[in-house]
Amino acid sequence: MVTSRGVFRRKPVEQIATEHEGELARSLGLWQLTAIGVGGIIGAGIFALAGAVANETAGPAVLVSFLIAGVASAAAAFSYAEFAGMIPKAGSAYTYGYAVLGEVVGWFIGWDLLLEYTAIVAVVAIGISGYFGFLVQQLGAGLPAWMLGAPGTGDGRVVDLFAVVLCLLIAFLLNLGIRAAARFETFVVGIKVAVVLLVIVVGFFHISTANYTPFFPYGIGGAITGAATVFFAVFGYDAMSTAAEESRDAQRHMPKAIVYSLAISMVLYVLATLVLTGMQNYREIDPESGFSSAFAAVGLSGLASVIAVGAIVGILTVMFTFMLGVTRVWFSMSRDGLLPHWFAKLHPVRRVPSRVTWIVGVASALIAGFLPIRQAAELTNIGILLAFVVVCAAVIVLRYRQPDLPRSFRTPGMPVVPAIGVVFSIWLITFLDPVTWLRFAIWFAIGLVIYFAYSRRHSLLSVASRPEQDLPEDPG
Repeated sequence: MVTSRGVFRRKPVEQIATEHEGELARSLGLWQLTAIGVGGIIGAGIFALAGAVANETAGPAVLVSFLIAGVASAAAAFSYAEFAGMIPKAGSAYTYGYAVLGEVVGWFIGWDLLLEYTAIVAVVAIGISGYFGFLVQQLGAGLPAWMLGAPGTGDGRVVDLFAVVLCLLIAFLLNLGIRAAARFETFVVGIKVAVVLLVIVVGFFHISTANYTPFFPYGIGGAITGAATVFFAVFGYDAMSTAAEESRDAQRHMPKAIVYSLAISMVLYVLATLVLTGMQNYREIDPESGFSSAFAAVGLSGLASVIAVGAIVGILTVMFTFMLGVTRVWFSMSRDGLLPHWFAKLHPVRRVPSRVTWIVGVASALIAGFLPIRQAAELTNIGILLAFVVVCAAVIVLRYRQPDLPRSFRTPGMPVVPAIGVVFSIWLITFLDPVTWLRFAIWFAIGLVIYFAYSRRHSLLSVASRPEQDLPEDPG
C-alpha cells in the first residue's frame, strides 16, 4: 500500500518492517553491532582529526569541539535508536526518511550519504597513511616520495598508495560475508580500545597544565568550527544502523547498540583529547599523527611506534563501518528502484552486495589517493548533518502521526530531545566552509537530475501505482 502519490509517496512503516525478509544474512548479535558502532565512531577523530583541529582550528578547546558535536550526536542517536527498533532494515536515514517524509526526501538523504560515507572512508584511509609514514620514519626506513601522498602534499608526491591499498582491502574484506567481516571488526575494535586506553593512562602522567593556556586561542568560534569538522567522528552509529537487516534481533539489539557505542566512544574521546593537548602545545601537534608525535616529544618514541601501529590497525574499523554503511544504503536504494536494480544483486553464497562494494572500494581509493586529507574531509559532514535533521524531524512526525505504533525504544524527552538534534545540526552546518557548500550543491544538483530523469519513474512505488505495468524483474 502506498500512502501518497507523487514525489512524497511513502510506504507504511509496518510494510517496510516485514518486506525483503531473508535477502541479507542475519548473523550479528548485540556486541558485534556495538563493536561496529564503536569501530565507526572511534578512529579518525582521535588518531587523525583531533590533532589537525587542535593545531589549526580550536587549540586545547578541541575538547569543547568534541563535546558540542557529542551533544548534537546524542540527541540524534536517540532518534536513530527509535527508528532502528521499528524499521529493522538496511538503509538507515534513507529508509527512515522515505517511510515518514516521502520518497524525494529519502532519495536526497540516500544520495548525500553515498558521497559522504565514501569520502569518510577515504579520509580515514589518508589518516592511517599518515601514521604509516610516521612509523616508517621511526623505523629508519625510507619509501619513494611519489607513493607517500596526494599531489600537492609534498615534494615529489604523486599518489597516497597506502591509502589506496587500504580502501581496496576493506572492500575485499566486506565481500567475504558479514559474519566473517564482523568477527574481524570485533577483534580489531578490541585492539583499538586497548590502544586508546594505553594513550590515556600513560599520557596522563606527562600532562603539563601550561599547555592548556590559552584554552581558546582561536576564540569560541574556533571551537564551534572544530565541532563541525569533527562531527563525522561521533556518528558511526549512523552507518552501523544500516546493518539492521543483518542483525539477529534488530528490534531489541539495534537501539541498545546505538546508545552503548556512542556512550563508550564519547568518554574515550574526552579523555584522549584532554591528554593530547596537555602533553604538547597545540602549535606543535602534528596534524597527521598527533598522538605519536606527542609521545615522541616527551621522550616515549618506543610507545609512539606502538601507538602508530595501533592507529593503523584500529582506524581500519572506521573504514569498515562506513564502507558497510554506504554499500547498504546503495543496495537499499537500488532494491527500491531509485537506482538501477543491477546494483542490488547479492552474491549467491555470501549474501552481500558485491557489485556496489567493489564500486565504493575503487571510488574511495581514488579520493584517498589523489586528494589531501583536508579537501577529502570537505566532502563530508554537510550531508550527514542533513540526515540528522531528517531523522530527528521524522521521529517527531511519526510519533504524532502514529503514536500507537509498536516501538521497542522510545526517544526520551519528546519532542525536545530530537528538536535539539535538529537545531544543533543546522547550527553546525552554518559553520562549514563555503567550499563544502559548493561541492554539496553540485552533488545535490546531480542528484536532482537523476531523480527526475530516472528514479521517480522507476521506483517500485511508482511502478506499483501503475497497474498496467509489470514490476521490474529481479536484479540480475
